[in-house]
Amino acid sequence: MEKVIDPAKYTKELSKLIASSDNILIICHINPDGDAIGSQLALFHYLTSKGRHVDMISPNNLQEFLKWMPGADQIRIFIRQRAECIALIKQADLIIMTDFSHPGRLGEAEKYVISSGAKKVIIDHHLDPADFTDLTISDPSKCATTELVYELITLMDGVPYTDNKFSECIYVGIISDTGNFDHGALTGRTFRIVADLLDNGINREKMINVVFNNYSADRMRLMGLALNKRMVIIPELKTAYIYLTRRDLTDFNHVKGDTEGFVNLPLSIRDIVFSVLFIEKENHVKISFRSKGNFPVNKFASEYFSGGGHMNASGGEYYENLDNTIAYFLRILNDNAALIKNATV
Repeated sequence: MEKVIDPAKYTKELSKLIASSDNILIICHINPDGDAIGSQLALFHYLTSKGRHVDMISPNNLQEFLKWMPGADQIRIFIRQRAECIALIKQADLIIMTDFSHPGRLGEAEKYVISSGAKKVIIDHHLDPADFTDLTISDPSKCATTELVYELITLMDGVPYTDNKFSECIYVGIISDTGNFDHGALTGRTFRIVADLLDNGINREKMINVVFNNYSADRMRLMGLALNKRMVIIPELKTAYIYLTRRDLTDFNHVKGDTEGFVNLPLSIRDIVFSVLFIEKENHVKISFRSKGNFPVNKFASEYFSGGGHMNASGGEYYENLDNTIAYFLRILNDNAALIKNATV
């Protein structure tokens, strides 16, 4: 059972830190997704509306489908603007980190953030946050960090914050991390927040199109290859996996974000409860895990692939070639056969 927190217990301390800070810096995780950027920008819009001086950093480049978001053009990219970003970290007196729980997710910015004398805050919804901040606000019961940000700001203000740009950022984060409400820790409260966002005047159709209907033809063809030639089904273990080689990615002009959602596709197959995506990198294999029901892929990822995440959505990596990685996966899959076979949806 994922721990549920009461956001109200953190709002007084968070408000005090914000009020006493002249230079606030918000940093998301490396390879940021819609929830990371959405929560970062939502906080930015709220804090600047309160007259606070706020800067933003992403450890590396944003995916194309996120660059339209209001305020995204004000996010500095660490790998492209190192000197400027290092200076911002050094001058900050409050650093707020969104949508990650371990400092390694800061990429090259990690050592500068860790050594900074600024007060540090995490706002996140992943399990087992590392102890490296002054204030950790982590609630795995939330479907997205943006949902938690919305709750915190509503509590700090006493009423929902209805700015349209803020609302768009919250909505993008929620639909990104839930696959447009297809998976994740969705609750009645999630949908009540979404109802508020729609009442605030966001254009839902526009949001869906820019987040989910904004890919290239090459991406669609890569998906076709993944399903037709690179998907392996193991029905006796209720498992399916997809693998993509570096050559596959090159052949289809892969850009960052093109494989987003691929790991979820095999879960549409009857009786499949465990889905895995292997993507070959230069010196390791990146792995995504998804499950239905009570099979805990976060524990699987943590124990075998130096990873972690949520019960039904996790990631990891393995520093071997693709063939050896898949062979290792199949061995440990058999070791966990009973647990997977007995999984209930």
